[in-house]
Amino acid sequence: MLARAHTVAFLGVEARPVEVQCAIAPGLPSFQIVGLADKAVSESRERVRAALTACGLALPPQRITVNLSPADLPKAGSHYDLPIALALMAALDVIPKDEADGALALGELSLDGQIRAVQGALPAALKAAELDKGLVCPAGSGAEAAWVGGAEILAPDSLLALVNHFRGTAALPPPALGAVAARRPGADISDVKGQEGARRALEVAAAGNHNILMVGEPGSGKSMLAARLTSIMPPLSPREALEVSIIHSLALEPGDGGMMRERPYRAPHHSASMAAMIGGGRNAKPSEISLAHRGVLFLDELPEFARPVLEALRQPIETGTAVVARAEAHVTYPARFLLAAAMNPCRCGYLGDPARACSRAPKCGADYAARLSGPLIDRFDIRIEVPPVTADVLGLPAHQDSSARVAARVARARAAQADRAGAEPGDAPVTNGELEGEALDRVSRPDDAGRQLLQAAAEKLRLSARGYHRVLRLARTLADLEGVDAVRKVHVAEAVAYRRAMS
Repeated sequence: MLARAHTVAFLGVEARPVEVQCAIAPGLPSFQIVGLADKAVSESRERVRAALTACGLALPPQRITVNLSPADLPKAGSHYDLPIALALMAALDVIPKDEADGALALGELSLDGQIRAVQGALPAALKAAELDKGLVCPAGSGAEAAWVGGAEILAPDSLLALVNHFRGTAALPPPALGAVAARRPGADISDVKGQEGARRALEVAAAGNHNILMVGEPGSGKSMLAARLTSIMPPLSPREALEVSIIHSLALEPGDGGMMRERPYRAPHHSASMAAMIGGGRNAKPSEISLAHRGVLFLDELPEFARPVLEALRQPIETGTAVVARAEAHVTYPARFLLAAAMNPCRCGYLGDPARACSRAPKCGADYAARLSGPLIDRFDIRIEVPPVTADVLGLPAHQDSSARVAARVARARAAQADRAGAEPGDAPVTNGELEGEALDRVSRPDDAGRQLLQAAAEKLRLSARGYHRVLRLARTLADLEGVDAVRKVHVAEAVAYRRAMS
């Protein structure tokens, strides 16, 4: 007796099809799973056996072999429980073989026959639609999978309910769509008192997706400013929302199935390891830089991060991808994020205050800044000083320029960038921070006065080729915020001022 079911193996954000073949043959009673399965998949034998027993089904005293094909593709995770159970029940003629063969399934089985939610329902649904198959997933994952059109979704809460559906005794209703995640309340930029220069820099960073570094004394508001960065960024486009939701579907615990529309904000602690920040570890799950895709990655106390971790950020910042290399596979995750960082001017934090600075000033400031390499600093388009806020400023009423008003200006600037790039509605637009090569030269060429200023600044500040191009990108964003086509001297001057603080 031979039957087939189908599932997927996750390799990065890609769902690879896997055929689950189940053969029942005469011989000594045994239950074997082959096909490069990890420990969690091997343990499926006991979960499947107990779940079938809870449904009133007993395994025959014969040799049962389950093969996960292709056999050279690593299989990991508990989501193989349900497809193994389907193939086994089809081989036992409990359910029709064509029903098991015509669906792509994933789900973890409890010992009492319940089907538990698993990660990866969204990319699995996309693969099912691509293969023209239906999807069988846990009830807790149905709202997430329902966002993908083109595939029939079955979301039972138990194995018995699925058997009854396939046998025609109790049909399962289609799952409802998960709600679109709403913007988090609070965290409005109007809460920031004073800091006009920092507010302007944040608006520029959001408009062009430019990396920003804030330097200031403890308590000056650097973390508060960074936490409000996503509130002035436009919501995710449909394509961006799908990209971000797939990553979070693979990395985080199953949620309510809502599609993400707000840009992610990740703020890992400075003790984060290389695997946590860049990727790796068991099964090479998405890391912080991938979870921040299309959003903001905030690194507070930047010099306190391990130097190898910071240096490993340099390539993802340029390429927009995180590559995890392992002996058996190379896994690539998207990692196109806006990097916001904050640091004190020195270890004690009060380098500019003679009354509170340590006895090693100013050497302590130079030693502290030396923890950051030049190539890493070169990748920040904007660096600003965030001065401490006085008590009289803190007593002022809230700023009239709210996040909604700033976000409207940012959205107009980004819309201009999308129009120049020829992006279709719903696509992920190319921002100025991503421009390079001929496209950068075409849209960011300044007027004669601006070109002369940029050349003088490049010689005086000894800008690298990367720094030169980043000034051009920044100037283009400043022109977009002003709503003009030409990059003028005033835009270049402000861009150089942001860059000058890094020299």
